[in-house]
Amino acid sequence: MQINISGHHLDITDPLRDYVNKKIGKILQHFDHITDTQVTLSIEKNRQKAEAQVRVSGGEIFAHEESHDMYASIDALTDKIERQLVKNKEKMSAKR
Repeated sequence: MQINISGHHLDITDPLRDYVNKKIGKILQHFDHITDTQVTLSIEKNRQKAEAQVRVSGGEIFAHEESHDMYASIDALTDKIERQLVKNKEKMSAKR
C-alpha cells in the first residue's frame, strides 16, 4: 500500500508524517485490498482539516474531518475510514 501525504498551507513535519503513517497503517488490519491512500492535511483560519481518499479493489472511499487540533482530526478521520472499510468488506462478503 502506498500512502501519499500532502499539506495545504501546512508544512508536513516528521512527527506528523509518522503519526499519519501509524494510524493509516492500522487500517490494513481490517482490509487487505487497499492499493493507494492519499491524505491531505490543511489549515483554514483556526480549523485543522484532514482528508483521506482510499482506493480499494472495488472502488474508492473518501472521508474528511476538521477540528481545532490536527492530531484529533487525524484520529477521527481514521475512525471514519475504518468504519467505511468494515462496511465495504461486509458488503463484499454478502455478495459472495
